[in-house]
Amino acid sequence: MNTNMEMPKCNNGWDKIFSQSDKVENKKVSFRNRYGITLVGDLYFPKNSENNKLAALAVCGAFGAVKEQASGFYAQTMAERGFVTLAFDPSYTGESGGEPRNVASPDINTEDFSAAVDCLGLQPFVDRARIGIIGICGWGGFALNATAVDTRIKAVATMVMYDMSRVFGKGYFDSNTPEMRLEMKRSLNAIRWTDAEKGTPTPGYSMPDTPSDKLPQFLNDYIEFYKTPRGFHERSISNQVWTATTLLSFMNFPLLSYANEIDVPTLIVAGENAHSRYMSEDAYKSIGTDKKELLIIPNARHIDFYDNLAGIIPFDKLEAFFRMNLR
Repeated sequence: MNTNMEMPKCNNGWDKIFSQSDKVENKKVSFRNRYGITLVGDLYFPKNSENNKLAALAVCGAFGAVKEQASGFYAQTMAERGFVTLAFDPSYTGESGGEPRNVASPDINTEDFSAAVDCLGLQPFVDRARIGIIGICGWGGFALNATAVDTRIKAVATMVMYDMSRVFGKGYFDSNTPEMRLEMKRSLNAIRWTDAEKGTPTPGYSMPDTPSDKLPQFLNDYIEFYKTPRGFHERSISNQVWTATTLLSFMNFPLLSYANEIDVPTLIVAGENAHSRYMSEDAYKSIGTDKKELLIIPNARHIDFYDNLAGIIPFDKLEAFFRMNLR
C-alpha cells in the first residue's frame, strides 16, 4: 500500500453499520488533499487481486455521513463486484483531519474527491486510466463538480443527489424568497461576529431525535435512518451538528455552474418518491455530455438508497455502467 503517509490514530476495528463481507479485503488508508488536510478512508478490493490492474471507484456521502455508513456499504458492494473502491471521510468530519470540526465547503469537499482519485491512482493494483466516482446525497453535487474539472475521472454516478448550494441558497424546492435569503445572510453574518469574539464556531441546529407530525416527511425519514440503530454512527454529523456558518460558503458558490463541461459517461439515479428527485432531474438536464442517463427507481424514498433495506439500490446497473465505461 503506497499512501506515503503515517496513519492517524483511528478505530481499526469493524465499526460499520453494515456486515463485513468475506469476499473482499479492506484496509484503512490516509492521504492529503491539496489544502494539506489529511483524509482517512477505507480501501476495499477483491481477494487475490493485488497482482492485477483493476478499475477503481471513489465513493462518498451522504452529506454529514461517515465512511462507516452509506459510502462504505456502496464501496464494499462494488468491491465484491470486482472494483477497487475507496470510501472516505470528508475534510473536517469523521476520522479525517481539519479544524474546526464539522465544517463543509463546496471547494474543499470537491477537492476531497480529487484527492481520493490521487490515493486510488497510487495503488499498484489500480489502473489510473479507469477511475470513476460515486456521490451519494449531497456528495452527488460534489461528484459532478469534481468531474467537471478533474479529467482523470472517467465516469460518474450520483445517487439521490443534492445540490447543496441550491438547498442552502434557495431552500428546499427553491422556496426562499429574496427577502428570506437576505435575512438568512444577515443572521449568519451576525453569528460570525459572535464566533470572532469568542474564537470558536457556533453550532447549527441539531437533528431532532424523534419524528413528529410537525416536521417535513423527509426530515422524519432522516430521523428514521440516522437516529435509530438502522443507521446511527457516533462520528456522523447527524449525531453532532454542522457549524452554523457552514451555510455561508454555499450561498454564492453554485456547484453545478460548469456541469455543461462534463464530457464523460454520467448516471443520475433518483427515487420516484424521494424529496430530492427534482435536483437529480435538473442536474441531468444541465450535464453537457450526451452519454448520460437518468434512472428513476419506482416507489423509492431518499433514505432507501442509504442501506438497501428496501432492496432498491440498482447495484447491477452500477456495475454494468462502470464496467462499460471504465474499460
